[in-house]
Amino acid sequence: AAAAGPRIGIVGGGQLAKMTALAGLQLGCDVVVLERNNYGPAASLATQSIVGDWDNPEALVKLASQVDVVTLENEFVDAASLRTLEECGYALFPTAGSVGLVQDKLRQKETLAAAGLPVARFAVVASPAELRAAGGKLGWPVLLKARRNAYDGKGNVTVHAPGEADAAWARLGGDQGRGLYVEAFCPFTLELATIVTRSRSGEAVTYPVVETVQHDHICHLVKAPAAVPAAVASRAAALARDAVAAVGAVGSFGVEMFLLGDGGIVLNELAPRVHNSGHYTIEGCVCSQFRRPPRAALVRPLGDPGLCAPAAVMVNLLGAAKGPGRPAGIEDALAVPGAHIHLYGKALAGPGRKMGH
Repeated sequence: AAAAGPRIGIVGGGQLAKMTALAGLQLGCDVVVLERNNYGPAASLATQSIVGDWDNPEALVKLASQVDVVTLENEFVDAASLRTLEECGYALFPTAGSVGLVQDKLRQKETLAAAGLPVARFAVVASPAELRAAGGKLGWPVLLKARRNAYDGKGNVTVHAPGEADAAWARLGGDQGRGLYVEAFCPFTLELATIVTRSRSGEAVTYPVVETVQHDHICHLVKAPAAVPAAVASRAAALARDAVAAVGAVGSFGVEMFLLGDGGIVLNELAPRVHNSGHYTIEGCVCSQFRRPPRAALVRPLGDPGLCAPAAVMVNLLGAAKGPGRPAGIEDALAVPGAHIHLYGKALAGPGRKMGH
């Protein structure tokens, strides 16, 4: 039977949509998912799955016409296509304008810098020659980054010297017309993150500031709370709130930051969605990050972000090689007191692919 509550549309059907759908169902909502295929992780939980290209305005309107509010599980949906929903009068959170500021990482950096917020120095580059010139000004090494559709390190290359510029440019597709930019290398001591949720009415709540541990640009561990002085955590949380306000956020936004050796904090990246650094909140916090998008979009109380225990740790379960998505060692993991296992239901594993946590 259909749920008595509102209907929520989610653009994208991966594990983030699956966990958001589960939280929405617990709140009595129907959940409709738009995905490019019908076998994504969220398909098993959605009240209805729509197969279509999420960059196609017609597919987005088909989704929006069946729900009360539309939200996203990724930042790759074209902002111009999303704007069609708003022009047709449909409720979309985060807004197309906010997504447009965040999904292009150069625009994101420009927006944060214009708001007076601390970011690594950056420069626009349109050729390997300009990359070499930027490296000379910013200081080697530098990070060459894709402006769009990059995640888990797939759109970043560290360039150590001018002689590496041509190869780095080709590796990221600059020679194929892909938009790139360059950032100064940030000598951080810790990587910090938090989730900030802002409602349509302007209310905002912030989850504990956590430490994230990356290997090969992929998050392996999240430690909540971060083992930093209270004053540092407070400054990081305030900076995160300022950052999401700068892009007009509504909904849950992940905020990644760098802690420097002198105690300074630099913003790294924003994500206009629930975030890998907040998966621990499902069992670790009073109100999970995945309950927040339905609450924020539907103007419900945002809930308590506090920890349920003094500390929590999340470990990402990553694919070791190409093959079936069957877990190895789950019996031993389930035997660990206090452990909670989440498997995303992906049919195929791959090196570094997130299969669960």
